Amino acid sequence: MNKYFSECPFAPLYPSELNQDDIYYMKKAYNQALKAWKIGEVPIGAVIVLEGRIIASAHNLVEQNKDASAHAEMLAITQASNIIGDWRLNEATLYVTKEPCPMCSGACIMSRVGRVVFGSSDKKMGFLGGAININEVKTLNHTLQISPNILEEECTNLIQAFFEMKRAFASENKKIKDTNANT
Repeated sequence: MNKYFSECPFAPLYPSELNQDDIYYMKKAYNQALKAWKIGEVPIGAVIVLEGRIIASAHNLVEQNKDASAHAEMLAITQASNIIGDWRLNEATLYVTKEPCPMCSGACIMSRVGRVVFGSSDKKMGFLGGAININEVKTLNHTLQISPNILEEECTNLIQAFFEMKRAFASENKKIKDTNANT
């Protein structure tokens, strides 16, 4: 643990292997997000599915890698491209726990991801309908099929709890520093 977060209070989700639908794959992405929390990363997870099987899975590694581009989606797209030996992911579906940001939405366009399924909408930075919809850019040569709000409550609760705890820890650390400075 570091000074900005605590143990993750959320349990993994165990999807039924009998019904491999959007909820099944989003639960897999959610479990990736839990891994991010455990190492102090913003809890966002992603999986990429091609022909009914997961070919890539990742979670945020921005802090660990000291790399602003190490978002779950970016890492999963790179893994998937390496697995299939092609940068074009036309038939693939990306499942991600939070609506992709401008960078990740752009990467989905550039890698020709066929479909993006996300959990929590992002009205500030989401580029698949939250703040703006990248599909509305008429000059792009690819558009994404978008399926929003799958496991929305679980994904939203996870990310909100992370930031609430992070703010609480930061506030407590500030109080401790202030107390130590005054003694």
